[in-house]
Parts: sequence; structure tokens; C-alpha cells
Amino acid sequence: MHIVPNILTVLRCLAVIVVAVLLVPPLGPQLWPAFVIFVLAAVTDWFDGYIARTFQVTSDFGRMLDSIADKLLVAVTLLTLVAAGLIPGWHAIAAAVILYREIAISGLREHLGPKGIVIPPSMAGKLKTTVQLVAIAALIAAPLTPLPRIALWSGLALLWIAAALTIISGVQYAWGARTAFGGRPAAPMPADARAASPTMPEARKETP
Repeated sequence: MHIVPNILTVLRCLAVIVVAVLLVPPLGPQLWPAFVIFVLAAVTDWFDGYIARTFQVTSDFGRMLDSIADKLLVAVTLLTLVAAGLIPGWHAIAAAVILYREIAISGLREHLGPKGIVIPPSMAGKLKTTVQLVAIAALIAAPLTPLPRIALWSGLALLWIAAALTIISGVQYAWGARTAFGGRPAAPMPADARAASPTMPEARKETP
């Protein structure tokens, strides 16, 4: 059982490539299989963390791989949707905002790690990944629905909400990290938050 979460995470990384290939030429757009594979990959994002927490089979490798898989699933699929025209025109800015934040916060996290600074996840951080995944799934499925234009605009609205949550959670994370740059030290982290931190051995999932 201890290797199951890591296997699911590896499969999620591989699924990203399959989704990308299915969405763009020469094979794409193959929307139905791309949608099904993306949804299954998104479900494993929850399921592998559930298994890891329930059976206490966490590992440093699992935490690292899970964070990479989450970002790959969102970033690569967003880029592919823009390339395929499923995120049209200026709405690509929302995708760019999400990618910008993920790269910037990943770099900040690398900076904070050696300093032993751990920023607890915010509510916006917990919500943003879920909204991102729902928005992407809606955009893939939009042309398949009986009302594709309405479905498209609904997916784009979710994408902008995800972008807003991404900005909010990024600002909260950066504000919590200000002590690393000479700001006022952050308040001590509660014991339960430390237990959920991605740098602690007890935790595997993170949503900064």
C-alpha cells in the first residue's frame, strides 16, 4: 500500500502528456478521451493524498512528486488549451496569471526551504487548485455540450475565478514569507498547521 500514492502520482504525470497530445494536431482535438483522462487524473490528485494520509505512507519523494504533478496537470493543460483555441483571445491572460503565480511561488518556496520557514496553506490556496481543475475540465468539455457557447463562457468565468484565487493565495503566501526578507516575523505556526506542512514528514499534500 505504501507505493500506491506514488504510483497514482506518476500516472497523473503521464496522463498530462496524453491529454496534451489529444488536444492538439495531428491527433487532436479528441475532446472526449481528453476530458475523461483529465478528470481521472484530477481525481487521483485527491485520492493519492487520501491514501497517504489514511495509511500514513508519506515520504519526501511523494511530497515532491505530488507538487510537481499538480503543477504539470494545470500548467501543461492550460498551455494546450490556449494552443488549441479552447481558451480564446484575451482570456489567455487568466492562464498566464495562473502560470506566473505557480512559477513564482515555487521559486519562493525553494528560497524559504533552507531557512526553515514554513507558510501554512490559506483557504484561497486550498480552493484555487480545485477551481483550476474544474475550470479546465469545463473548457475541454464545452464543445461537447448541447449549448457549447454557454458552456464555454461558464468555463472561462471559472478560469478567471481561479486566476483571482491564484493571485490572492500567492499574495498571502508572499506576505507570510516577508520575514525571510527582513519583515516582521510571522506568528508561530499552530501544531496542527505544522503537521499539515509540506516540509514536515507527516504531510504529503500541499496547497499553498
